[in-house]
Amino acid sequence: MNVFIVGGAGKVARGLARLLSEDGHAVRSLYRKPEQARDLAALGARAIQGDLTALSIDALASLMAGSDAVVFSAGAGGAGMEVTNAIDGRGLELTVAAARQAFIRRFLLVSAFPDALRGGERNPGFENYARVKKLADAHLVASDLDWVILRPGTLTDGPGTGRVRAAAAIPYGAVPRDDVAATLAAIIERPDVSRTIIELTSGDTPIDEALARIARR
Repeated sequence: MNVFIVGGAGKVARGLARLLSEDGHAVRSLYRKPEQARDLAALGARAIQGDLTALSIDALASLMAGSDAVVFSAGAGGAGMEVTNAIDGRGLELTVAAARQAFIRRFLLVSAFPDALRGGERNPGFENYARVKKLADAHLVASDLDWVILRPGTLTDGPGTGRVRAAAAIPYGAVPRDDVAATLAAIIERPDVSRTIIELTSGDTPIDEALARIARR
């Protein structure tokens, strides 16, 4: 398959690019900073430079043309409300529109676990982040695309185990970025996992088995 990753320089996206490339898929990764290109190429991805906040729908559709699936893994990363609005909000809407224009049906979104910052300090930045992520999810769900929304728990940098807990609603917990990337890679190869929201944490179930349970519902 040909897979286009938006937010390709992120840790989860880099792990996904490596896994997909190793499995024989063709990967194009959208990145912003020139110095990120070499690392992406080393993972097996074709590095495509572009600023999500500056691209038009036509331009992004042209970049992703010929892809079988789009993975949106971009995020502001705590850079402030305006950047959150531009990337997590308008950037997602732009990418959905571009995918439709490029006739790409399959669309995976890396979103946020609803309990991600529960118990932390409430501030305008947090409230805006929660609002934007919810609206982005709703925007994709309302589209006619073949979407999957993945909501991982707290991301950790430890090695993945290949075992997760995944369902529409689960208790909050942590999950290695490696296992998030592996779950995304597995979803791409499972067309029977479609138009569903999946919460994800570490667990005891092999990733393929967890997704098979979701597909049967």
